[in-house]
Amino acid sequence: MEYLSQECYDSLVAELKQLIEVDLPRVKGEIQEAREKGDLSENFEYHAAKRSQGILLSRIRFKQRVLEHARVMDTSQLGSDTVGLFRKVEITNLTTNTKMAYTIVNPHEANLKESKISIKSPIAEALVGKSVGDTVEVKVPAGILTLRIDNITV
Repeated sequence: MEYLSQECYDSLVAELKQLIEVDLPRVKGEIQEAREKGDLSENFEYHAAKRSQGILLSRIRFKQRVLEHARVMDTSQLGSDTVGLFRKVEITNLTTNTKMAYTIVNPHEANLKESKISIKSPIAEALVGKSVGDTVEVKVPAGILTLRIDNITV
């Protein structure tokens, strides 16, 4: 089971629709066009189109499985007493005294440019279940970070 925001769910549905209704017919057309050129054993365009079709079908199946097991979470029902999925966390790196704010999201929504980190990331895993004022140590590739939770909002 994967919990998604409504925004992420809608985005996945739109992407799946694009893959099935636009991209798949285009690739099938490329295969048909390449097939008409003759000998398939030495037809590079045919093999490239078949490879594209395989990749596309794999992406479609993956998106379908994600949506099949997805549950849209009503964020208005979430509390802000502890860090968890779909909560915005304001933290301070005590080593550098740098303030940061991240929203904890599922891996499909993670986007560092939008300050959205995956719940499966080392920082999020260390923060989940903690409260305002708690201090955590997080092992990241750059070393160990000491973080203090300053605020939690939904």
